[in-house]
Amino acid sequence: MTTVTVKRDKVKEYLAKPYTRELIRNEDGTWFARVMELKGCMTEGNTKEEALKNLDDAMKGWIDVAIEDGESIPEPLESRSFSGKFVVRVPRSLHRNLAKRAEVEGVSLNQVVVTALAREVGQKK
Repeated sequence: MTTVTVKRDKVKEYLAKPYTRELIRNEDGTWFARVMELKGCMTEGNTKEEALKNLDDAMKGWIDVAIEDGESIPEPLESRSFSGKFVVRVPRSLHRNLAKRAEVEGVSLNQVVVTALAREVGQKK
């Protein structure tokens, strides 16, 4: 197998992974598209379909260059393992206010925080 074939297969392997694609409508009606995990992998198009097609091309180029340069390629967020736990430091006043809300609502501090975070990122808990 040639080096070119190996590289082409590796690019195809990455392109098949479930990377997070984001589409945002620009003020002029065109569309901005990017791959969240691949810093700097972005493009635009006149339609959603064109932006996504252009993004496929941008991803191919991004991954191709990363492989050629020996750079590591991040894995998609979907394939990463998350424990559901993380530590965050907050000001004492915020901690106090969150604890008060939990007490008033008759739920745990954890539940108040999870609900607020889910609301912020637009996700049902």
